[in-house]
Amino acid sequence: MDNWRQEGKTRVMTVMDHLRGPWPSFSLELWPPRTPQASARLSTAIPQLVDLKPTFVSITYGAGGSTRERTHELVVELASTQGILPFAHLSCAAHSVAELREILARYLRAGVTNIVALRGDPPLASDLPLPDGELLFASQLVDLIKGCGPFTVAVAAHPEGHPQSKDLSEDLHHFCEKLDKADFAITQFFFRAETYFEFIDKVRSQNIDKPILPGIIAPTSISSLVKMSELSGAVIPQALRDALMGASSDPHTLRKVGVEAAISLARELLEGGVPGIHVYSMNSTASTVEIREAIKEFYPSGRDSAS
Repeated sequence: MDNWRQEGKTRVMTVMDHLRGPWPSFSLELWPPRTPQASARLSTAIPQLVDLKPTFVSITYGAGGSTRERTHELVVELASTQGILPFAHLSCAAHSVAELREILARYLRAGVTNIVALRGDPPLASDLPLPDGELLFASQLVDLIKGCGPFTVAVAAHPEGHPQSKDLSEDLHHFCEKLDKADFAITQFFFRAETYFEFIDKVRSQNIDKPILPGIIAPTSISSLVKMSELSGAVIPQALRDALMGASSDPHTLRKVGVEAAISLARELLEGGVPGIHVYSMNSTASTVEIREAIKEFYPSGRDSAS
């Protein structure tokens, strides 16, 4: 497939060009705001994020589509007014095929052609599972998306195994089947660089060479981190757990510990030659800016992650 798209008389690089290019990408994830106060904070933060010139920004999709409209609005706003390339998360749990087709059609009408295809996780605040939709697996959603238009599709990777998987070799097989249909993958967060590189070796042994972006997080809440780790399958190293617990009484120190851990991991990954860094920002602009500043040496002078 031709990785160039035509806009007027100017040829513009696509995400896939960036991910296979000589410089690492830099991307991040945002949550659609749920309150007027959160919306105001995000509106203030967006210009700072634009200044980081991210390759793309992914926008989450609440459990069972609970943020469907807010996700759509934020994606379209970023695409049409902010000059940021958004990837809209879309999950198939609790959705009919007709609903999914309509969501995709709305994105196409708005000129949005980048999707992160997910099965969907239950909400952090609940122990109840999400009801199944008509599509049971993210790989089926990828097929649907690709059949609905010229979409670029990313999928999720679980380097330490999907938490619902009982067999790691079978989990790897299913992931490779899914990635083979998609364009690239973004990993769930993890805390050891070896976790990523060992996973990549396993995927490459299956003759899959599509880009896999490592996802990192700067944890600032012990309870939220534990819950998200349970959902994603990530293992929290005891040293990091102890450091976070030791700083838990002071929010400033806790954030510093989390950011420093993320920076250390990002640098180790970039030194190992990863195609880019994807930051699970938790909508924390300050942390994201600190991480990007700390790894700027990996982006040659005069270039950046979106150049």
